[in-house]
Amino acid sequence: MRIITFRRIMEFSLVYADADIALREWYKKTQKANWSCYADIKKSFNSADAVGNSRFVFNIKGNSYRLIAIVLFKMKTVYIRSICTHSDYDKIDATNI
Repeated sequence: MRIITFRRIMEFSLVYADADIALREWYKKTQKANWSCYADIKKSFNSADAVGNSRFVFNIKGNSYRLIAIVLFKMKTVYIRSICTHSDYDKIDATNI
């Protein structure tokens, strides 16, 4: 999968350094993936959730953080829309990020 953009991971890791390794692992695993449907995402990340509007939420570092991404299966592209703490995630509507 093509991931846009690694910059969000770098910026988030500057503030939450403990998330850096887990985010990099997510990035590497996603980059090597070839997802064509939600079931493929679940095979890679069992705790991933589809929240609607082509958005998927990935638990990072034991559910301490959440990564929200738009996945365009036909284009084999993942757009990282937001990375946030679990408590911040509870305050937003992930379908509109």
